[in-house]
Amino acid sequence: LSWAPRPGLSPDTAAALLASGPDGEMLWLDVTHRPGQAPWVRLMGRYLLPVCKQRWHTCATFLPQEGLLVCGDRRGSLLLFPCSSSSGWAAESTSIVNGGTDPVDEDSSNELEPSCLLHKGALPLESPLSVLFGLHGKTGVTSVTIHRGYIYSTGRDGVYRQLRLRDQQLEVLQKHRPCKGLQWIEELRFTSDGDLLVLGFHADNFVVWSSRTGENVHCIPCGGGHRSWSYCSTPLAEVFAFIKSGDVMLYHREAGPCEQQVLLSSLHGREITCVRRLGAVEVPGHATFNVFVTGSEDTTACVLVLNENSRAAVPLARLSDHISSVRTLAFSMGPGDEAFGDEDLSALLFSAGGRAQIECYRLLCTGDTASESAVACQVIHVASHRLDKHWEQKKNRHKLVKMDPETRYMSLSVVPGTNTKQLPTPWKFLAAACSDGSVRIFGLLEAARKLVLVAESFHHQRCVLKVEVFLHTWAGGERHILCSAATDGSIAFWDITGPIMDAVDALHQAEGEMQPLVLDAPLVTIMAHSCGVNSLHIRETPEGQYLVASGSDDGSIHVCLLQVALGRGEAAAETCLQVLERVSRPCAHAAHVTGIRVLRPDLLLSASVDQRLTLWNRQPGELVPLSTTFFHVPDLAELDCWEVEEAGGELRYYCVLCGQGLEMLCGTASSKPPPQEALQ
Repeated sequence: LSWAPRPGLSPDTAAALLASGPDGEMLWLDVTHRPGQAPWVRLMGRYLLPVCKQRWHTCATFLPQEGLLVCGDRRGSLLLFPCSSSSGWAAESTSIVNGGTDPVDEDSSNELEPSCLLHKGALPLESPLSVLFGLHGKTGVTSVTIHRGYIYSTGRDGVYRQLRLRDQQLEVLQKHRPCKGLQWIEELRFTSDGDLLVLGFHADNFVVWSSRTGENVHCIPCGGGHRSWSYCSTPLAEVFAFIKSGDVMLYHREAGPCEQQVLLSSLHGREITCVRRLGAVEVPGHATFNVFVTGSEDTTACVLVLNENSRAAVPLARLSDHISSVRTLAFSMGPGDEAFGDEDLSALLFSAGGRAQIECYRLLCTGDTASESAVACQVIHVASHRLDKHWEQKKNRHKLVKMDPETRYMSLSVVPGTNTKQLPTPWKFLAAACSDGSVRIFGLLEAARKLVLVAESFHHQRCVLKVEVFLHTWAGGERHILCSAATDGSIAFWDITGPIMDAVDALHQAEGEMQPLVLDAPLVTIMAHSCGVNSLHIRETPEGQYLVASGSDDGSIHVCLLQVALGRGEAAAETCLQVLERVSRPCAHAAHVTGIRVLRPDLLLSASVDQRLTLWNRQPGELVPLSTTFFHVPDLAELDCWEVEEAGGELRYYCVLCGQGLEMLCGTASSKPPPQEALQ
């Protein structure tokens, strides 16, 4: 048995009672109660639960606008049933029909109550419209909640999920893990100030966890789960009642004065390892909001907005699908299947890191003046991939030796231009630098939510730290050039145009499954540094050439100018790379150079662990320092830059740095800066 509020009716006088019986049959009964009168029961619908060992429901809620019923069962499945077409069969046990309030005799109503179920055969047995079988594992769904048009489900698998309804089908958008060890989630509570409270059992304690602060609000020893309980919170007191050993126990705590005040809330629990700016969102009546994504050692990625006026970073969404640290981010702008306006921001986000895990999300950021951040972010989990997933499915795997189980993805780069007319399908491709010495290429089919490994190479034979991909176009076609950098200071350039086309053909024939191809040898390999390459950036010049800038562990900066050429003969001739110019600046910084950007062909920006941000003027055969700015973020991990054109046509450069914190800087530079001109 379970109760569910009836939409449009007061919970004090009416509610829906859902009862599971033999053979998976679930009944929907409307129960109406008035003071001084016997309850009135009306059978509204009959539903058939999916076949499983433990065939009964555990929770339910109504979707009033769509006329649907969502319920969870003991098997961990989420089910969607129609309820608007059920006219119901009224058990004429009282005269309370269509709002009537005439009193009736209690005894006469009791005699007629069984007729409600005796005639249940008059109603059809409805099958579910949509089934997400075993969504919360085998331990069952504990609650289903509706909030702002989204469906939230909780389970005893330590996860709560956000879903939406699309064409009368349940679609999972994303899942969240509140905190480590909270495996038994019972319920979600949405507060008036925008916080989400997660109620559950952690070991032998009842826990109320705040998603805003990321910490426990209350922890009450009660002996653990498998017990009846109720929790109520008001501004004046907290009350928790539960049954223990047959006794009803009551915990009561009056609200006291807050003894601590948060001066600056944290974005992550540990250091930030990567940051990317997605773009800007225009909100009427507000300043422009910059949207960023950060990844951290705390295994989460955070979508946030930075407001230049308030200088505050406000998180919009937190992505918690990773089981290890998030080390790198990459994104591809452009709409998916979702409808969005001109002022909205849509992007396909990839995050990767430890345990060889890649997660893919579709982000849709829109202006929302009603929210605190003035920006709302919808997150849809698209696909995921782990190299050892096939290993977990092997039999007798304990008898085999698992190769490099701690492979980490060090860097990601989306292959540009793969959605043009050259490819017959909307596959997107992603290049990854891996700690096991390989360069891997993945293919994503967003419509099927499938991420597939399509090609790889172990050419470097050592940890690959950085990877970048650029698209070279000319009148006769296109070439996809991949650039990878390793711990020995080498930078290799690959032509991956052929492997991508071969992968598309193989994926078509095998319906999205294939054996990974082997990449050909690199076109050119340059020994740019004496040790690991920690930063890499590529920018095309107006002449159609490419500037490749890199920074190393030894504090040096290297810049080379490349030209892509084709061999003589047919249009499908092999690609040739020519190194036109190389410039190196030893000891450019006193520590690792972990961020570098080519702002324009004559201007570079570098950042280091020595907490210096240096602007360089590229001249023939040398790099001349223009200015140096000290920033406040220790242990710099990454740098991202972008430019904004001001009203007068002047370009303003922005950069964001991450490490033990997050910092955003802006500056201007003239088109032809004289020597030693400081960046303002």
